[in-house]
Parts: sequence; structure tokens; C-alpha cells
Amino acid sequence: MQCDYFDAGLCRSCTLMGVAYAQQLAEKDVSVRALLAPFGDSAHWSPPVASSERGFRSKAKMVVGGTMQAPTLGILDGQGRGVDLRGCGVIAPGILAAFPALIAAITQADLEPYDVPSRRGELKHLIVTEAADGALMVRFVVRSEHGLTRVRDTLTRLLDALPRIAVVSVNLLPEHKAVLEGEIEHVLTEQRSLAMRVGDVTLHALPRSFVQTNTAVAGELYRQAAAWVDDVAPTSVCDLYCGVGGFALHVAGAARTVTGVEVSADAIESAELARDALYPSAADRSRVRFVAGDATRWAAAQDALPELAIVNPPRRGLSVELTELLERRGPQSIVYSSCNPQSLARDLAAMPSYRIERARVVDMFPQSQHVEVLTLLTRAP
Repeated sequence: MQCDYFDAGLCRSCTLMGVAYAQQLAEKDVSVRALLAPFGDSAHWSPPVASSERGFRSKAKMVVGGTMQAPTLGILDGQGRGVDLRGCGVIAPGILAAFPALIAAITQADLEPYDVPSRRGELKHLIVTEAADGALMVRFVVRSEHGLTRVRDTLTRLLDALPRIAVVSVNLLPEHKAVLEGEIEHVLTEQRSLAMRVGDVTLHALPRSFVQTNTAVAGELYRQAAAWVDDVAPTSVCDLYCGVGGFALHVAGAARTVTGVEVSADAIESAELARDALYPSAADRSRVRFVAGDATRWAAAQDALPELAIVNPPRRGLSVELTELLERRGPQSIVYSSCNPQSLARDLAAMPSYRIERARVVDMFPQSQHVEVLTLLTRAP
């Protein structure tokens, strides 16, 4: 893939830009297999799941720079000035097509982009998520209630200009610090969540709940995990770090109980919305429950864990306490989905009773060194 921004040195976020995609995928597969070779036979690895090499990001997190009359959407340079990337080739075309209307809304709302060097201005970030059907969720990250009022005042014009928008929210981030969003979110539309078809399930994303940025590949990740779980055929499953319920809802078979655990209350609410839409009957819903809480504490409080555990931790991997608990009294099978093979290897070294039974590289992040890997772990006899 060729990128004018990369070639001009304006953005180097995609560190593998210009490398043939087939080469990227092959090198990731070889590298991950070599790293995890001590923990299982690589003969049981499936071929990697490939992504589209462009237009795959269904979520765009854009720093707003420039001026109120001429805002930029993209990143900041070394001096804290906005670099416009509104034609970025890895962002979904439907999001790119929405940028002109969103830029017009910024100007109409008199939202002054935040200037990092001077610490002045109002609008910090614009976060846009697109569902497979083209519906959009748009989040404005502002510094104050003044910004909230400005967005609210221009909401009708924005919805008229961009009728694909399903959800609009304003996030308040008053502090001057390098984070994406704050703790307070105001949803301005009647609809509060974005319905997103991912794999075989329609998930519901609230503004502050995490969803994978590569919808198509996330669907294949969930389907592969579900196929492995069906082969193991447990009657009970726990999904630790369950997020909005992607894994839990894909593995919830007719005769299987599933418990998802996630520290984010917004993510749990999202998962429950998806579950309730998927299972109209109370009896079916009772088989799939979601718990807001710390995954390690929840697991430690159980007299016995379910027959299979799914773990999908952040990049830092599992906590030391959780690897110790799983090594000591974990279930016969674990499905471990990792966005950081290095922390996965560390966790496997801490759980020597488990071996990799099956594994597969899932390329969630083309044009970068990052890679997802899905493993099925089995406790040795």
C-alpha cells in the first residue's frame, strides 16, 4: 500500500507502510510461531487470518488542530501543531466520507481547536466509529460545558447534514494531559448505542466501551474462538476481560452457560444490550450473564471455575495473580486472545501446566508491527 502522508514524512504511525502486505503477514506469522514455539507444537497452527490492507479501520481517533475556520483532523507534529490526515488510507471509506460534514459542524459550532503549546481552545478530539451497515457514532472530546453547549446547539444541523449518524456524544476532558478522553460522557441523541454486526452477532457499543477497530477481522477472530470452544464442548464458560461481549455471545450455545467479566461498567451495559436483543426469552438470557468487576478478583472468589475460560487481556497481559490462580486451579481448557505476543509468552511461561493445542495469527493491525494471536491452551495430564 502506498501512502502520500508516509512518503512525505507527515505521519509514520504505520511503520510497515510500503512493505508488501503478503510479506507483512508472512513475517508476522513466522515471528509469532518462533516466539511461542517453546509452548506447543507449531504443526497445530492454522494459516493466518488476513485483513484488507486499506480502509480497515472502522474507528478513527482524530486529534483536532488548526483553527476554527480551518480545522485539521489527524495527529500533532513535534511542536504540537495539527497535521491533517483526513485522507488516511487505512480509515474506512465511510468515515472519510463523513469528515467534510464533521469539519463543517466544528466551524458552525464555533468550536476552537485545542492548542497544546498554549493550552488554549476547546475541542481536543473527534472519535468516529462506523458500523458495517454505515451507521456512525460521533464523539466530540471537549474541555468544558461550553463545548458541550456548542455541540448541542448545532446537533440538528449535523444530523441533517449527515443522516447516517446514529449516536452523538460529548466527552469532557478539562485536564491538559495526553489521554484520549475523560470520565464524563453526555449522549445527545435519543439512541445511546451503536449497533454493530461483528461476525455472527450484533454488538452494541456505548460511547465509552471498547470495540475492535477492524470489524471484519474481529468477526473472524470470534468465529475461530467459537469453533474451538464447540470442539471442546464445555457446558460452562467464563469470559474474563469480556469487553462488549464479542467472545461470550459467540460461544453461548444452547446448552452452555456463559459468564462475562469486565471492569468497565459501560462495556457490561453494552454486552447486556446485545444479549437481550439476541435472546428475547428470559430463560435464554439467564444462561448468559455479565458481571462488572475485576477479572482476577472474580476468578479468585469462585469455588471452582467453569470448564473453559476465555481470556482477552489488554496489551500488558494477565495479572501475576491471575496466572498463578489459573496455573493452580484453572480449567482444562483456556482460549487466550492476545494483542501482544510478548506478554502472551510471559504468561505461558508462568503457566507451565498449559500447552498450546491450537493457534492462529489474526492480523487485526495491517501496516504495523502489532498483531493479534489466538490460542487454545490445554492443561497437560
